Amino acid sequence: MDQARSTITRIFNGEPHSYTRFNLTRNMEGDNSQVEMKLSSEMDEETGGNGVGEHLNHNSNCKPNVAHKLGRTPKNLCFLAAATLLIFIIGYLIGFLVHRKKDVVAPIVPVFSADEKEYPPPPPEMGAAPLMDWDDVKQLLAEKVSAAKFESVFNEFSSTNHRAGTKGDEDLGDKIHNKFEEYNMKAWTDEHFVKVQDPPTKANSYTFKNRTEQLDGFLSYSLTGTQTGAILYAYYGQENDFKVLRQQSININGRVVLVRSGRISFAEKVANAAKMNASAVLIYPDPEVSSMAEDTPLFGHVHLGSGDPYTPGFPSFNHTQFPPIKSSGLPKVLAQTISARQADGILKVLQGQNVPESWGSYHKLGDESDIITVEVNNPLTEKRIHNVFGVIKGFVDPDRYVVIGAQRDAWGPGFAVSTVGTSVLMELARSISEMVKNDGFKPRRSIVFASWSAGEYGSVGATEWLEGYLSSLSMKAFAYINLDAVVTGQGGFKVSASPLLHSLIQSTMREVTYPNSKATLFSQFGTSNWEANVLEPLRMNDAAYPFLAFSGIPSVSFRFNSATSYPYFGTVLDTREKLSAATGNQASQLAELASRFAGQMALRLVHDHLLRFDLKKYNKMIQALVAQINTKVFTVKRSQKLPKSLTVRWLMSASGSYSRASDSLLNDIQNSNLDDIEMCRLINDRIMAVERNFLSPFVSPRELPFRHILQGSGPHTLKGLSNHLEALTANNPDADADEFRNQFALATWTIQGCANALAGDIWSLDNEI
Repeated sequence: MDQARSTITRIFNGEPHSYTRFNLTRNMEGDNSQVEMKLSSEMDEETGGNGVGEHLNHNSNCKPNVAHKLGRTPKNLCFLAAATLLIFIIGYLIGFLVHRKKDVVAPIVPVFSADEKEYPPPPPEMGAAPLMDWDDVKQLLAEKVSAAKFESVFNEFSSTNHRAGTKGDEDLGDKIHNKFEEYNMKAWTDEHFVKVQDPPTKANSYTFKNRTEQLDGFLSYSLTGTQTGAILYAYYGQENDFKVLRQQSININGRVVLVRSGRISFAEKVANAAKMNASAVLIYPDPEVSSMAEDTPLFGHVHLGSGDPYTPGFPSFNHTQFPPIKSSGLPKVLAQTISARQADGILKVLQGQNVPESWGSYHKLGDESDIITVEVNNPLTEKRIHNVFGVIKGFVDPDRYVVIGAQRDAWGPGFAVSTVGTSVLMELARSISEMVKNDGFKPRRSIVFASWSAGEYGSVGATEWLEGYLSSLSMKAFAYINLDAVVTGQGGFKVSASPLLHSLIQSTMREVTYPNSKATLFSQFGTSNWEANVLEPLRMNDAAYPFLAFSGIPSVSFRFNSATSYPYFGTVLDTREKLSAATGNQASQLAELASRFAGQMALRLVHDHLLRFDLKKYNKMIQALVAQINTKVFTVKRSQKLPKSLTVRWLMSASGSYSRASDSLLNDIQNSNLDDIEMCRLINDRIMAVERNFLSPFVSPRELPFRHILQGSGPHTLKGLSNHLEALTANNPDADADEFRNQFALATWTIQGCANALAGDIWSLDNEI
């Protein structure tokens, strides 16, 4: 191009007159190439003010002196002809080279399957960003992420006090913001004003057997006040545990329930107790996994949901006019943590029946005479929190992005819960930025790195961001990778994710190797039955859950763990020393593996032409749930609690529509020209619509925020329908047949709507229903 510019300059070296700019299309490397052509304008000599010759002759049989009549000499005509010819030759050569490159490699069509062997390598990029070989991308990431670097990164982002909304939290956020800018990333912050309960100035307490105990720990969002009742031991406070108590004819009404931590979240324990009309809940450290000092206090929250419960369904921006409403997930009973020593003192003197043998403890459940008084004084305060973001922009579809996030705050040091995740986040940001800046890697799509605040209060920062930008995120954010608590031990590996990501998880496990070894994560943890050994449900207290169940964004969380749970979450003992002991001094090495696992998933999602989502996975889940509902409907109809005319046919038809639509999309992929950027974008948009369209459009996000009918929570879900049928079978007075039929119809249309969106064009829709 420089030679062309030089040649043109040598030819047209007369006096400067007018210029015409020819902007060539963006070249293969994404640069703008421009040619400036200086054209002679001696024609102005004999033209009018509008530049048109007075004696312009339109006759095609022009005489030889026509040039003279137009004010041009034959020499000028030669220059003009030569310039035109040169421009034509340059354009021809550029077009020839571009089209020749497209003809070199035939497009390879990816196959969506859970089997890694069925994934061929993606086709070379034919658009604005040359596609780097995937093996080179993996190698670059492996070279830039190392265990040795994590020692200094841990030091940089460790903090003894960074509770949400404090100066320590803000200072850590500023450090992350500055690092993003140092990595040449676009960085910004997002500010929210949220309401939380903080530790009380007047300590919470309980009085039992004329002895009052002051309590150091607390549970945010508890009901406040004082309650007195007979204490009742309820194991872990799970629904099945309360069912066991009811089967033994134990009166739960008005009781103060004592439960262990673990297995389910604090919020679920309290909600289960509230359903049984308990008056208060006391939670103590699980003795089966805890090795803490017996007076160690526990901290947490009991909001059955995520985000600020005083702005349910909408963001807590400062300019928002807050209506006087509360989340339905706020508890209606008192909730408080007690220490292991205090729990032991209560359990030793309880009367009443023996605990069930399956619970494994040798003490009593508690009698009506075991009276205890609980007082909770948590003050409700407003905090200003900041989320911090940095972005690496894509070269083809910059407005489509994967989000990688980690919480920044903690009750105490929070080394495992936040410091390790924040360190992995920053190392990935640094490494991928260097790959783009120095090594020629050009991602098709963007990567957003997010540092959340108020994660300990129930993913408040992350959820408020989702609520604030829900309409913007719905067709742009296509995946979320959560880095909270990614290292809690060694010897185990667990993943919770949307079924759409299961194939990507499996293929990434096959590719990530241990340092200085050929062993992979898959060979270590997934050889016999990887889904049974590795996968587990995504729970409500997981930071990835609101992305999936509230926003319809496919999400994944993972962790390296031990056979026993890490006992220091929610305590001031979550320190670097405790995590080193739990991992056998391998925290840095495991952080490296976590970085490579999360990094390779993110890079694969921004590298390939098509999003590597397994569309068929939801088929199996829908079919299993529909079959379960069909069996239960038949049983309930026999008991005449549902009309005989009720049929599951339409739900089964909607399930079939989804299956056919996913098959149709796979067929479209097979028959499409994948080197066409616009075609890839259209197909990816159809793929991205799947998760989002499983959000029920018939329920309010304010009342039932987790609207996903397969992964969410509430009566609108397929699991909720199944539970409703069980309640009808058991003659539960709260089970309403008409309400079931209503939710049944709405769930059917939600699945059909998802199938229609997946099918694409309006003329491709299946309107059997």
